Amino acid sequence: MTDAQVVIVGGGVMGVSLLYHLVKAGWRDVVLLEKNDLTHGSTWHAAGLCTHFAHNPTIQELRATSVRLYRDILPAQTGQECGFHACGAMRITRNPDRMDEFAHVAGLSAFTGYPLEILTPERVAELHPLAQIEGLLGGIFEPDDGHVDPTLATTAMAQVAVQGGGVIRRYSPVQAIRREAGKWLVETPKETFRACHIVNAAGTWGYEIGRMMGINVPSVPVLHQYLVTDTVPGVAERIVAGAPELPIIRDPEESWYVRQEREGLILGPYEKDAQVWSVDGVPPEFGADLMPPDLDRVEHIIEAAMARIPTLANGGVKSVINGPITFTPDANPLIGPAHGVEDAWLLTGSSMGVMEGGGAGWFLAHWMTHGAPPMDALAVDSRRFGRWADRDFRVAKAVECFGLQFGVHYPHEERPAGRGLRLSPLHDLMIARGAVMGAVHGWERPNWFSDTSGVVADETFRRANWFEPVARECLKVSEAAALSDLSVFSKFEVTGPDTREFLDSLGANRAPAEGRIGLTHALTPAGGVLSEFTVAMVNETFAYLTSAAAAEEIDYDVLRVHAQGFDVDLSNRTDDLAVIGLMGPKARQILETLTEADLQSEFPWLSVREIDVAGVPVRALRVSYVGELGWELHVPRAHAVHLFTALEEAGKPFGVGFYGAYAANAMRLEKGYRAWGSDLTTERTLTESGLGNLVHHAARDFTGGAAMLARQGDKAWDMVLLEVEAGAIDPFYSHPVFQGQRPVGIVTSGAYGPRTGKVLALAYLRDKTVRTGLALRILGQVRKANILDAAPYDPDNVRLKS
Repeated sequence: MTDAQVVIVGGGVMGVSLLYHLVKAGWRDVVLLEKNDLTHGSTWHAAGLCTHFAHNPTIQELRATSVRLYRDILPAQTGQECGFHACGAMRITRNPDRMDEFAHVAGLSAFTGYPLEILTPERVAELHPLAQIEGLLGGIFEPDDGHVDPTLATTAMAQVAVQGGGVIRRYSPVQAIRREAGKWLVETPKETFRACHIVNAAGTWGYEIGRMMGINVPSVPVLHQYLVTDTVPGVAERIVAGAPELPIIRDPEESWYVRQEREGLILGPYEKDAQVWSVDGVPPEFGADLMPPDLDRVEHIIEAAMARIPTLANGGVKSVINGPITFTPDANPLIGPAHGVEDAWLLTGSSMGVMEGGGAGWFLAHWMTHGAPPMDALAVDSRRFGRWADRDFRVAKAVECFGLQFGVHYPHEERPAGRGLRLSPLHDLMIARGAVMGAVHGWERPNWFSDTSGVVADETFRRANWFEPVARECLKVSEAAALSDLSVFSKFEVTGPDTREFLDSLGANRAPAEGRIGLTHALTPAGGVLSEFTVAMVNETFAYLTSAAAAEEIDYDVLRVHAQGFDVDLSNRTDDLAVIGLMGPKARQILETLTEADLQSEFPWLSVREIDVAGVPVRALRVSYVGELGWELHVPRAHAVHLFTALEEAGKPFGVGFYGAYAANAMRLEKGYRAWGSDLTTERTLTESGLGNLVHHAARDFTGGAAMLARQGDKAWDMVLLEVEAGAIDPFYSHPVFQGQRPVGIVTSGAYGPRTGKVLALAYLRDKTVRTGLALRILGQVRKANILDAAPYDPDNVRLKS
């Protein structure tokens, strides 16, 4: 038996990067197990592309960190280059929506400090003289991009890690994993390791190692081909002339990339109909192996690339690489704690392993070392998928993601694969009433309601076909009342004699009084916002907690870990209960026709009661995310349809309507309410988020409290609600905020508010002294913005408390 602090399973670029970064962070007794040799699986045959292009700042930082590591840090540490070619990269397009997307990413990058250049066709020709520009609208240039030798980069990290005390065991396949006496036992043919932590960095084998760990890893190997040409005359001539290496070029519409490889070129196509491979288990003998070429599948893409870069046709095919890469259901890697098990971590599932691997190892090493990620982790958190992400789902989404590798990322994108997994009992009723559904955490939920059956939402960066219907929904809520299916909420019950003590120490706020509702935020050790719970204190030994749909696994882990040492029982009721929202000034009148409960003096704002409505036992919460008088009615699934139809019938004389998630988002912004996952993240504290009123620190000890208070100095950020000059495009997220020519902030969410007639955005200012002369750059358009000192809708909460 060999003791270790950490066992990392997998010797690709991701696992070796983690070994390197843990050793650099001072960890000892870190062991990496590899079933074959380093880089076997996917890393060794990767094309090695490295980019700064990303729609999410965390993904961008993973990629930027990788570039710095391969280009600068590892050569300085080893005295040897990693084969990094700083050639730059560009993306070209003939699609107007793609130009909007490029402008959006360029705006984000202006804030993050990785500026990207929007290109005219003429500038494309200047940067890549071998490309034809006919039909192009333009493009985007990523000057610090390049490509790296995957084997050299991985080997360099391994060399530094071993010199620092890390251990690598090659040809040590993992045969069994089990949990025993608070430790992980990892068996190989030669020895068994007993470790405090285990990390699944197995890549192609990630799903199989996950099964050994007792967890679901929703990743699928997909075959990707690229071809390497012989000498291409146009490239060879440039080399003779002393011209710089050509930048990597991608055509998202035609779905290919091309980069220079010595005197030839590499062409990588992404076909729409992906070919999954070994979904249920990789052959035991597989290592540094490839599949036979299958160029017929991508012939049309090759022809399109040759039309754009004619000299490609002058170089014969030297070799074809056809090997597996892994895809998750959203094409982002799985990084972070494994749900439901102690001291188990994931670092796998990256379809861009070399591109993101250097940064991914840094990211997880920081998380393991400090108890919190260095940046907002939601885009990569391994718990963003639950048990519902079954085999059919992961295969369908992997195929979709591969085919949309170069798809336009719209702000309200709803992709069709893998739908219908989690249905509210009200689902069919919603469809019958015109709901246009979206998906969140496997659930189907109404985004908006249409008067025409079969309507789907426009895919656009501008105002879509749902703009007017959503405005009508908001006005219906403010003028009469409207019903909503809110069943997607995550729902938890806490029972037992220590319920109050448990909740009092859970987060920054105290537990509410019996019969009352409060908002509690659990924090990271660094003081960032980890979870947001609406806490309904039914009685002293029973509390009911709700949170965001996408937070279900994360929040249950938070509760489970915190419950250690308390005499409480936890239960996840998410699938058991339905939730109906009834919101608007006539909500009380409607509800009074169906219940004998006192809804006035005995039911104030922010209170919880268990009452009968239409003969159904209901846990009623007088709370509203939309800024109106209203109730959330929580009921067992079996009673949901009866209750909803009774409310609908009772509401007809009062003009009751329906509202969806898009209307809720617009209305909560009119109130300045922050949303978990977009406005509230692990990066920022409650005080930075403008929620200092929910912090009660005196005589209380809670995780992250001291760290949060310590971050209130000059370097603290400040969230503000902005009124934005109206224009053709409403803000959504990741638009930079400028003061003059200086980027000073970033938008986290935005929308048009129909009740106020204002365009609104929540944004963080990283210089909290900035208060005037602000403007947003929305897809390149400059729009003036002013800070609002109070919510523009019902700032005194008169309507909520009525």
